[in-house]
Amino acid sequence: MENEETRNEEITFENRIPLEELKSAVESLKAQLSKIIIGQQKFIDLLIVGLLADGHVLIEGVPGVAKTITAKLFAKTLKTDFSRIQFTPDLMPSDVLGTSVLNAKTSDFEFKPGPIFSNIVLIDEINRAPAKTQAALFEVMEERQITIDGKQHVMELPFMVIATQNPIEQEGTYSLPEAQLDRFIFKIKVNYPELAEEVMILQTHHERQGVAPQTKIEAVLDPEKLQALRSQIQGIRVEKKLLNYIAEIVSKTRNHPHLYLGASPRASIAIMNASKAVAAVDGRDFVIPEDIKRVLEPVLGHRIILSPEREMEGSTTSSVIEMITHSVEIPR
Repeated sequence: MENEETRNEEITFENRIPLEELKSAVESLKAQLSKIIIGQQKFIDLLIVGLLADGHVLIEGVPGVAKTITAKLFAKTLKTDFSRIQFTPDLMPSDVLGTSVLNAKTSDFEFKPGPIFSNIVLIDEINRAPAKTQAALFEVMEERQITIDGKQHVMELPFMVIATQNPIEQEGTYSLPEAQLDRFIFKIKVNYPELAEEVMILQTHHERQGVAPQTKIEAVLDPEKLQALRSQIQGIRVEKKLLNYIAEIVSKTRNHPHLYLGASPRASIAIMNASKAVAAVDGRDFVIPEDIKRVLEPVLGHRIILSPEREMEGSTTSSVIEMITHSVEIPR
């Protein structure tokens, strides 16, 4: 037994990619957010992974569970521009993207950028705007550019959309189409806090005595360092058998009897990129099956649709994802 323990202690893994700076940056982000946000660890972890994987994030939860404030504080930890857009039923695409206005001095039309021209964009209640306004986000979320009057306007990097929606109140809302949902790397469901966490929330609010939470958050990550960290993550190793594992799971969603709609190849790419970011955050330069399992539900949950029969029976997408995961052999 002693010999085996000695051998285990002697086994060390040396990363090909130096990940100390990435780990330090993630710890700094979490330290800033923990000044204000109580609990919600999974929520914060997925926000950070989404940022590192260069993806957009959809946050779903009932009112009052800190969706918006967490997104705002998260943006404040980055040394980037930030804008917030409140989606409403009367919001027009030009209110988001911008519009061309006539310059009286030159008699020419000039493009006036809308609030989407920022680095971190918080869209509050994204499902309250009509389809034509939601559709205005298709190009910018996928290609990081918009086209106005035949002219392309490229977004300044980094560019990340964080959107929120309320799953309960449906009056005056417009469900996001599948093509829109597919552009979010994650859909994060935020639940009520535990009793002990809620006591701590009350305590911190009482101790702040009206001081705005934003004033306690410092920016700790600049665009140049973020881009360098993203480049490191691209180099994280994924063995071919793990790529097969991802592809097999996603493929099974397309012919599963409980599902009406399966996931697209974009979902496979999202799983791979997210699992690489998870591995890097954990200090590894290679992906393991557990990294993939951790991101399956937030990546696939909003991309698959239950069959009407299963939905009536009370099944959930989470249970189907778990069923599919158990049916696929884990690579060794």
